[in-house]
Amino acid sequence: MRYTIDTRAKKNRHKIESTDMPLLVTGGAGYIGSHVVLAFREAGYSVIVLDDLSTGHRRAVPVDAEFVEGDVSDTRVVSDLIADYGIASVVHLAAQTSVLDSVHDPLLYYLKNSVASANLLRACIEGGVRVFMFSSTAAVYGVPSLVPVTESAPTNPINPYGRSKLMTESMLRDLSAAYGLSYVVLRYFNVAGADPSGRAGPSNTSSRHLIKLASEAAIGARDYVTVYGTDYDTPDGTCVRDYIHVSDLAHAHVAALRALSDGKINQCDPVFNCGYGHGFSVREVLATVRRLGRVSFEVRNGSRRVGDPPVLVADTRRIRSKLQWSPRYDDLDLIIRTALVWEERLAECQNGYSH
Repeated sequence: MRYTIDTRAKKNRHKIESTDMPLLVTGGAGYIGSHVVLAFREAGYSVIVLDDLSTGHRRAVPVDAEFVEGDVSDTRVVSDLIADYGIASVVHLAAQTSVLDSVHDPLLYYLKNSVASANLLRACIEGGVRVFMFSSTAAVYGVPSLVPVTESAPTNPINPYGRSKLMTESMLRDLSAAYGLSYVVLRYFNVAGADPSGRAGPSNTSSRHLIKLASEAAIGARDYVTVYGTDYDTPDGTCVRDYIHVSDLAHAHVAALRALSDGKINQCDPVFNCGYGHGFSVREVLATVRRLGRVSFEVRNGSRRVGDPPVLVADTRRIRSKLQWSPRYDDLDLIIRTALVWEERLAECQNGYSH
């Protein structure tokens, strides 16, 4: 055994080991990952989290999930986990996710996303993993010609982040054909908000997510927010995005895994958009944060960022019909309220609660 179990999780180990085939979640200590783990635990799954804590934090992992600190690209660590726990299903969320950073350091993104995924998949195939879920991104579409964008739309990413994710989608398609691996791809649109019960939320200080940044500004933790591009071909000149509450996204993972495990997902078409099917502009989001926060923070206009498409809105008919997924938090005000409450809670904690 080449990995170390966190001693804080040992009290839960008997419960996890009593389950026939626990679920391995990579990146489960991050913002989205921590919510996904919560959703799987609520659904009755035993969960093992593998995370190198490069962007996630140990305290983000629920206490009833087992935590292993390790690199997802380390095939020996992954192979040992698969063998020791009899893992048959893997949910792969570990990744670098900044579009801007990918433009400035593309090699890092190909190593941390594409190469790391290849190493993980190798260990999964050799270890007999039968089911694989991959967190992809709407960035694979690039600048879609039709909006809302369907899963069958051409994939033509315009930044290294999107290309690194699309490479893993291609790997999965080839491995499914070669080895019979059952897989599903969830293409995230813009994820925002925090767990309504206050158990998890976004705390990465390097986050560039708009609602996170605006919420920080609303509570005085940030001096201003920059709008990157005001001359797009949109109603108010700023980018339009489909914002999905992180808890709705987490429950989409549960629905997808159930369908995949039951053989209900066609392996010729295993891709699902994760969004709401409607979008809001940057200015609309900032106005909503100001209104709900009852504060007026400074907004600065900046130039366009490389790799940003003008509009990204999901066609969500497939995920709603095929997975019977029904969102609970499809409301911009609600999303922003949960984000504001989370930021206020962080500010009130002396030591903070960071992912």
